Order: sequence, then C-alpha cells, then structure tokens
Amino acid sequence: MKITALCTIAVFGTVLMFTACKKDKTTATTTTTTTDTSVNEDTQYADDLARTEQTFDEAQNFADQAADNGSVEMKGGPALLSNCARVIIDTGSSPHKITIDFGSSNCLCRDGRYRRGKIIITFEHRYRDSGYEHTIRFDDYYVNDNHVIGTRTVKNMGHNAAGHTYFDVHIDGMIVLNATGDTIKHSSARVRTWVAGERTPNLADDEYELTGSGTLTRASGKTYTINITSPLHIALNCNWIEKGTVAITPYGASSPRILDYGNGTCDDQATITVNGRTRTITLR
Repeated sequence: MKITALCTIAVFGTVLMFTACKKDKTTATTTTTTTDTSVNEDTQYADDLARTEQTFDEAQNFADQAADNGSVEMKGGPALLSNCARVIIDTGSSPHKITIDFGSSNCLCRDGRYRRGKIIITFEHRYRDSGYEHTIRFDDYYVNDNHVIGTRTVKNMGHNAAGHTYFDVHIDGMIVLNATGDTIKHSSARVRTWVAGERTPNLADDEYELTGSGTLTRASGKTYTINITSPLHIALNCNWIEKGTVAITPYGASSPRILDYGNGTCDDQATITVNGRTRTITLR
C-alpha cells in the first residue's frame, strides 16, 4: 500500500462538471429580458447540466492520473501535486483500490474549488490495456459544499479505427445542492476517446472527446434528454470544456435547446439557445 499527499488540478469546464462545476448568473446576449420564464428555465437547466458534467468528469481525471501511473507520483509528476489530499493505493486487494482522501473539512485545491470526503476507485489490470475497467464511487464527498453521490464506470475498449484508445463510460449519480437542498440526478452513457497525449507521460497534454447521450432530472421533477451533437473537447490543461454542442430536450418538447461550449478557446463562457434566442452563461 502506498500513500502520498496531493491535490491534482481538476480539469474540464464540463459543463462539464465537469467541473468548474458551478456557474454564475446568466447574462443576456440578446434583447430578451430576464423575465422570460421559458429562457430562464432553460438556462438554469444548462447550469445544472454543466455542474453535473463537470463534477463527474473531474473525478474521472483524478482516477485517470492514479490508475494510469499506478504509483503515488501520478501521471504528470509533482508539479500537479500539493498537500491538499492523500492518495492511498492498495494493489494487495482484489480488485485493487485507490482512495483519494480530501479529509473531513474543506480543502482548497489548485483549481480554486473546495473539496472534502473521499473518491474511491476500484480496478483491475493496467489503465492502458484493452479490457481495463474501473468504478468510481464517493464516500461523503463534497465539491464547494455540494454533496456528490453515485457511481461512474469506465471500460477500456481498445483502439478505434483512427488508432485512438477509447472508453465506454456510464454515470449514475446525483448532486445535492448546498444552497437549496435540491437534488439533480444525472444518468448517461458516453464514449470517451483519447485524442492526444496518449503516448507521453505528461498529463497536461492529454485531450479527450466525449460523445453520447443521457438524461437529467431537476429538483422540480422535470426530465431532460441530453444528446451530444458535436463532440465535447476536453483538454486536461484547461478547467473548462473548450468546444462542442449538446442538444437538451425537455420531456414532451418538440425541439431541443442547444448548449454550445465555443470553438476551442479555454474560457468559462458557453451559450444556450432557446427558440432562436441566445444567452451567454458563465461556468463556475
């Protein structure tokens, strides 16, 4: 068993959680006023989606670093580490287990987010091997005081026709918001393709693309379907999703709302388009 201390840079503006996982209040980019209930509701939904995407994806980043290297140094080396959390790697058990322990009180990580609790990864085999599979779960885990619950399973499916390693990803989770006590539920099936950095030991040059679909249920009980219409591009040296589009369709609606992460710039801006009207939202 090995133990070290760290706080890795969590990346993606997934909404990605994502996770810069929360967003600031939206500001209009058109003449639509903030009293437009339909548009406001959809921008709030986009905020919820971004929060869940970011939160579960950042947990994946932590797991990738630990599982890929198989040692306490992690992929990318000490430049990414601090004394924010402990990593405990137990390869004597079957399946193997990695515990990332942020402690019982809030710990400020290098991405500016506070975390406490544990991320627990169970796995067999080597991360880069076809057939490798791991499961991520959470033990009393919080990000910015929002309670994260659920599981994320990842399986290495080998190489695609373009020669890139790709992974099947399934998420079944929820976030309980600290401010309101509301619960956001998220379920999805994705393909995560490793498009850059696979052949280097440096975490910072890793890039992935996400495709797939899912559902999200807000505290109101309203359920939305999610379809990635243009791959979400995630660079691990950026705290935000850099580009890609997601079609968000409320249950029973005839047309989707479009969440657009932009054209590849690493920033915290995205747009949501509803019935031809577009607003900018700030990821946080």
